[in-house]
Amino acid sequence: MRAVLEPDRWRPGFVNLVVDGTPQSQVNPDDPRELGFEYIQRIAHVIDLLREPGEPLTAVHLGAGALTLPRYVLATRPGSRQQVLELEPALVDLVREHLPLPSDSGIRVRYGDARAGLGKLPRALTGTVDLVVVDIFSGSQIPAHVTSVEFYREVAALLAPGGVIAVNLADGPGLAFARGQAATLGAAVAEVAALAETQILKGRRFGNIVLVGSNAPLPLEWLPRLLAAGPHPSKAVAGRELRDFIAGAPVVTDAAAKPSPPPARTFLAVDRD
Repeated sequence: MRAVLEPDRWRPGFVNLVVDGTPQSQVNPDDPRELGFEYIQRIAHVIDLLREPGEPLTAVHLGAGALTLPRYVLATRPGSRQQVLELEPALVDLVREHLPLPSDSGIRVRYGDARAGLGKLPRALTGTVDLVVVDIFSGSQIPAHVTSVEFYREVAALLAPGGVIAVNLADGPGLAFARGQAATLGAAVAEVAALAETQILKGRRFGNIVLVGSNAPLPLEWLPRLLAAGPHPSKAVAGRELRDFIAGAPVVTDAAAKPSPPPARTFLAVDRD
């Protein structure tokens, strides 16, 4: 693994984490409430609608990156309890050295495989977590073992009543992987919605899709507010429209799980000139 932190060429103050040539995270260390990547902004809008505004949350993040969303939760909901599971200690060491967290952040980082680490979390977390963020990539692809219904059921067991899972996916034309993941998450929780840029959700180009799921019915009155919050152009699907989106895609099991498709090289391009 080769990880580097680079100043963003186009957004002064932002820093990009690039792992093996793939942009993984973007953070503004001076103002963690300011977010760069579109999918991160969409997840942040979901976070803003959880519980009461500013109320502390209990959160679990599967995948650390530059700790962008843990920093956002810390900045917008002081007093939150957060656990982060990350496979690569060297990655977190790099981020902490150059983009340190406050000593009283309430963010606990644990090391190891995300799925295996779920079983090592404190038992007291089971049934108490308001937010689980699943943002797990090995290079530019999502590993197969974190795409199955068995995995999502383990994640869903953490949720408090009304708690939410937010999953970052990447897929391209046809959206076979994303449709399967929507079906699979929907087999583990009561309701699912999908959020993305319009052309991505229509399957016209490669990009990120955020799935939001909950053991309790999702308050679908959120959707207009999520769309209004951007980034634009935005599209959200839930209920019957989500079933149409899934279009009969099978639920993924451990026995049949495959990694997400690799993106086109142009999608991962980082301009360093």
